[in-house]
Amino acid sequence: MAIQVKDVMGRVAIAVLKEASFSDIIGAMKRYAVGSVTVIDADRRPVGVVSEDDLLLKETDQVRHSVSIFESRRSRQEREKAAGVTAVQLMTTPAITVTPGTPVREAARLMHDKHIKQLPVIDPATGRIVGTVHQRDVLRVFSRPAAELEAEIRGLLPDPDAFTVEIDGGVVTIGGHVTWNSRAIALVETIRGVEGVVDVVSGITYDQQDLMIVPPLM
Repeated sequence: MAIQVKDVMGRVAIAVLKEASFSDIIGAMKRYAVGSVTVIDADRRPVGVVSEDDLLLKETDQVRHSVSIFESRRSRQEREKAAGVTAVQLMTTPAITVTPGTPVREAARLMHDKHIKQLPVIDPATGRIVGTVHQRDVLRVFSRPAAELEAEIRGLLPDPDAFTVEIDGGVVTIGGHVTWNSRAIALVETIRGVEGVVDVVSGITYDQQDLMIVPPLM
């Protein structure tokens, strides 16, 4: 079973209200040692995120720039943020969220794709924030004990006694023999999908090639 956000998330919702001041935001970041905070409305529903990058605009020349008819949308947004004094004026929208039932791998992909280090976790029924999941929480799945990983992997094999499984630092080396090449590839991909597996080195041999080999283009 895939590890879900609820299995690794922090139960503290790191958030500020829309009316929070610049100093309130700085205080929350310092108190929780984070680089961003979720902005919530009066019903505790996320509406945006304020990051250190948003706050640093105060130290740039953006706040002193005059308005130009040739100003790009991004420049205008940055100038408005630089002049902002409350969370709702400083935040980036929309807030990217996950639920307690979101697979950890999906949360990791979101963080990677969006270049963010934490995600607010919301109740799927109410939309209210119930916690926060950080990069360090997601990375915890890669520190599963080797014995635990091996037990799960062997449970996925058609004949566990017919295969060897060695684990070192999350890298799984599997050996054994199957009839078809496609079966060997399928087993490797199945193992690669186990939470906590960093990589798979295949030593599985096979009798017959059942996959089409496309010759390279000349």
